[in-house]
Amino acid sequence: MEFESAKRAAEHLRQVIEYHSAKYYVEDNPEIEDYEYDSLMRELAEIEAAFPELATTDSPTNRVGGKADGQFAPVAHRVPMESLQDAFSEEELIAFDRRVRDTAPGAVYVVEPKIDGLSVSLEYTQGVFTRGSTRGDGLVGEDVTANLKTIRSIPLRLKKDIPYLEVRGEVYMPVSNFMSLVEKMEQNEEKPFKNPRNAAAGSLRQKNPKITAQRKLDIFVFNIQQIEGETLDNHKSSLDFLKSLGLAVIPFYNEFDSMEKAIEEIRRIGESRASLPYNIDGAVIKVNRFDQRGLLGSTSKFPKWAVAYKYPPEEKKTKLLDIEINVGRTGALTPTAVLEPVLIAGTTVGRASLHNQDYIADKDIRIGDMVIIRKAGDIIPEVLSVAERGEGAQPYFLPGQCPSCGTAVIREQGEAAVRCVNPDCPAQLLRLLIHFCSRDAMDIEGLGEGILERLVGERMLRSVADIYRLDFAKIAELERFAEKSAANLRNAVDTSKENDLSRLIFALGIRHIGQKAAKLLAAQFGNMDRLTSASVEEISGIEGFGSVMAESVAGYFALSQTKELITQLKELGLNMNSLKEAAGSRFEGMIFVLTGTLPTFSRTEATEMIEKLGGKVSSSVSAKTTYVLAGEDAGSKLTKANALGIPVISEQEFLEMTR
Repeated sequence: MEFESAKRAAEHLRQVIEYHSAKYYVEDNPEIEDYEYDSLMRELAEIEAAFPELATTDSPTNRVGGKADGQFAPVAHRVPMESLQDAFSEEELIAFDRRVRDTAPGAVYVVEPKIDGLSVSLEYTQGVFTRGSTRGDGLVGEDVTANLKTIRSIPLRLKKDIPYLEVRGEVYMPVSNFMSLVEKMEQNEEKPFKNPRNAAAGSLRQKNPKITAQRKLDIFVFNIQQIEGETLDNHKSSLDFLKSLGLAVIPFYNEFDSMEKAIEEIRRIGESRASLPYNIDGAVIKVNRFDQRGLLGSTSKFPKWAVAYKYPPEEKKTKLLDIEINVGRTGALTPTAVLEPVLIAGTTVGRASLHNQDYIADKDIRIGDMVIIRKAGDIIPEVLSVAERGEGAQPYFLPGQCPSCGTAVIREQGEAAVRCVNPDCPAQLLRLLIHFCSRDAMDIEGLGEGILERLVGERMLRSVADIYRLDFAKIAELERFAEKSAANLRNAVDTSKENDLSRLIFALGIRHIGQKAAKLLAAQFGNMDRLTSASVEEISGIEGFGSVMAESVAGYFALSQTKELITQLKELGLNMNSLKEAAGSRFEGMIFVLTGTLPTFSRTEATEMIEKLGGKVSSSVSAKTTYVLAGEDAGSKLTKANALGIPVISEQEFLEMTR
């Protein structure tokens, strides 16, 4: 490669890598597989090695990892959390072995699985868990102690009171939990996490630890960063020691006295990874003895005593037999590929999402084609490309009518999704009912997905309004029901009638309208009659509303089906007014910030009380903050409030202010 060509290629690669680094490390939303990212990084490193003058100080190859986004308090790592050099072939492993044995001839290796998660540090003082942080860029991470405490496999106290211990581990989301989360997100037509690693990262970096707890994360510890009061001389014995303290250590780690035997273990791990309950993206080979590690040392980026072997994503060719269309809660038509079953990454795959019409058109996917598939993150099947054109295969277009109700579908400008706009569409009914009854909407306890599906099947629910017409005597007669459970359900349904207007607006499932937007609509118009008659201009005048949101709201309430539904809900006794107006304006002009865990209230409940009384809730402390409502384990927000002289109140003091 000539110098000018190399220069252009290096500049292009840096731009592409920085883009994907931000997607991966900061946004937890990668657009390419790890293997592709690593290949890009390697290509850049090879160019810089061939042309040293192109190796700039700000090159991505000089980074240890990603950057923190400032959401959590920074933590400077006393011992850098280094990354490992990657190997993509067995030849590279043999070359690594040769370099090791030049310095440490008798080296023994430990081979362990490389868990695909988020690297963290756990610190213990006198055996008590005191702080946990993310890896960040290897030098500075983020304090996520409160969120890490929600992981049940992290002991809050060790079995031995070690003066000081810092260990490194990998937080991950078990495959079963990941699949359940993805299914739930797809049902709500949210963009699902692409793989378990990003699900783990996104979950661990939640501002609310309760959300982290719901995600059911787990951890494997795999290294001692610092220790006081104990002397250990090798990696395997150190892992055994950590296990004796009660820490969840990497599930298997074995010693091998030759690279040939180590490679056999790597192959074995690779063959078994599809059956593992957690996701791995490789295997790690480490020199066992610490004195030999000291002799080998490190480069500016990697230790010389370890290497990570990356498994390439498995790809298979199969035939596209058909394309099925599913209709979501908001009417979106989602195409699914029906495939000739093929074994890939340890499981048989017969279906894969095709996302939308643009995805199909861009790849020119047609029924009858031979297609290349793989599992994104070794979990979710996806169609990569067309390998062979099927005989007589024709371009595919989503249907012009809803396959469930026959209503003409639409595609709004700037959107990828094609939608059915009929609110009475049967395919949308169950998903709408689930959303309507959910905790953040009408909060009808007892009407979960399973019960709703059953009631729809019994033809007791044909619309949202039917929730308030349920025959509870008949429900009590259903199998696995009883009078008490039917009575509890009746009470929950009756109680929901008194909910604030904002909850009802959100529960209706209007496109582009989340909880915050629903609260703004309720506050602006005060009652349902004013809202349903509001113009696009009036709605778009609300701070935070754009034309798309305004048109969606006005369009929804203009539908004859919507007008009929609202009329029915009124007649059935649902509250159609904003309770904020009725409650008064005691907190008018006040801005509250919530931090820590409150003794009796959830943050959602406290927020609702503040907003009902005319106040606002902010996520960050500033000079404009009126009060900081602090609970247990209050963090950086409390510190900032004290620094700025912002009044800090307890839950009890807050309750006294509301009386």
